[in-house]
Amino acid sequence: MTKLSGREIAEQAPAGWTYLVGGLQTRLRTGDFATGLALVNAIGAAAEEMDHHPDLDLRYGFVDVRTRSHDVGAVTGRDLRLARTITDLAAEAGVTPETAGVARIEFGLDTPGAAGIRPFWAAVLGMRAHGDDEVLDPADQLPAVWFQRSGDEEPRQRWHPDLWVDPSEVQPRIDAAVAAGGVLVTEEYAPRFWVLADPEGNKVCLCTWQERG
Repeated sequence: MTKLSGREIAEQAPAGWTYLVGGLQTRLRTGDFATGLALVNAIGAAAEEMDHHPDLDLRYGFVDVRTRSHDVGAVTGRDLRLARTITDLAAEAGVTPETAGVARIEFGLDTPGAAGIRPFWAAVLGMRAHGDDEVLDPADQLPAVWFQRSGDEEPRQRWHPDLWVDPSEVQPRIDAAVAAGGVLVTEEYAPRFWVLADPEGNKVCLCTWQERG
């Protein structure tokens, strides 16, 4: 299957779905647990028929759905078809997919020597190396950790979170963060990412799929 770009996904995905770090996601606000469970069962049956299975997180009041084609490590046409099917099933249950509150977090470790420390973090977190600059949880439960090349001058920041959100979520998050005492450090790299910092200078990146390969 052909890997789709972020722009292709955004143009073709059903309303209420967003592309976050290699996967297509939505939140189905069911309002109660029973409706969510019934919807999960319906999605499961459809996924079996399609032989393509999403990750489902059932909570009281909502179901989070994430789908990606694991054989190619990206979103493909199969995921778009599954998303459309899930949207139809949600509509039958009186539920509308939405992107509000949907996010994905990774942690970046700034280091001049990733090769020397990556095995430690893979071991202690129970993860596996992926490429030269990342460790991933095989069960996809823990946030990914990636290693960003930096200088060795002190003082320097080591860790920073990367929070992936739908583009429509960026400005409200920035506004809320600034109102809470933070600062917008730079938007030089927007719309790929924006850098913010808390009152003590600890940084976080708000990331989107935009202008990425």
